[in-house]
Amino acid sequence: MTIDLPDAKDVNLKLEPEGKFFFSATSGVDKIPYEIDIDLFDKVDVNESKASIGLRNIRYLVKKAENKWWSRLLKQEGKPPVFLKVDWDKWVDEDEEPENKLGTDMDFGDFDFSKLNMGGGEGLDDDDDDGIDVDKDEENDDSDTEEEVEVAAEAEAEAEAKAEAAPAGGEAAAATKA
Repeated sequence: MTIDLPDAKDVNLKLEPEGKFFFSATSGVDKIPYEIDIDLFDKVDVNESKASIGLRNIRYLVKKAENKWWSRLLKQEGKPPVFLKVDWDKWVDEDEEPENKLGTDMDFGDFDFSKLNMGGGEGLDDDDDDGIDVDKDEENDDSDTEEEVEVAAEAEAEAEAKAEAAPAGGEAAAATKA
């Protein structure tokens, strides 16, 4: 469960084995109180459940006591409360539920691994017969070194200084006419 509440203070979380979940906290300059008390569908394993309190939200990983599919989250039937929403990014259908494989219980949230810039593109293996030798290809690397970046920055600063010192074209023309 994720409770979106930025800058939550005085957070109180309580989970009981029968499936009763209680949360309370305050937030904001005015310390507005927030509270929720819900009955989950079935019993939970309190010892295996974990809470994480962040700057923008509170996450509670609730482990079921029995490894069986719940038909809903809450004990109450009918329409769920308006503040309760499904996180479709974490949704798993009963028939698609992963078996106990290494790493399946790890939650990386909204972490975007593509931004790590760890490579992995094509043509990087030395064993390929594509004619590219990774070590020799570094000689043809067009990326700038730190020294090249510093030299370019100095040249740009000099050009800006000269541009500021020189009169604009219109001023020079007006000065010659007068």
